[in-house]
Amino acid sequence: MKAQIIQIGNSHGVRIPKALLEESKLAGEVQLEVHSGGMLIRRSRKPRANWDERFTSLIEHGEDDQVVDADPPNAFEKKEWQW
Repeated sequence: MKAQIIQIGNSHGVRIPKALLEESKLAGEVQLEVHSGGMLIRRSRKPRANWDERFTSLIEHGEDDQVVDADPPNAFEKKEWQW
């Protein structure tokens, strides 16, 4: 499906047809990721989502001495993030 990039104030946007939004179950806040040749739109995840279940699982399996790591760092975090 084709769409046009349109100007919205000082920004730009794409109108996403309702059928695509319903099928993808996207709503509210989303995450945008740049990939070679395009951009990916994903549902936004809450920080530390499901950590309680992950910790419980580690404890139940006697692996609670291991570090529970979130997603690997993205390109921005690797190149530009500073503490």
